[in-house]
Amino acid sequence: MNRLMWILHAMISTTLMGIGVTAVLAANMPGWKPIVIAAAIGFVAAFPISYFVSQKIQHLTRGSE
Repeated sequence: MNRLMWILHAMISTTLMGIGVTAVLAANMPGWKPIVIAAAIGFVAAFPISYFVSQKIQHLTRGSE
């Protein structure tokens, strides 16, 4: 896991967590647990996404070094 993946994870996880929390609030679910669960799912789901995005970026920029 490289530095680029961690930088991307910071941005992608924030986006996915925000989408999840917004969906929970729009669905009018009661309590704090659905909000925390949605945020946790967004955080965990961002790991493979950021990994694949960083690999794609590195693959595309490998020839320009």
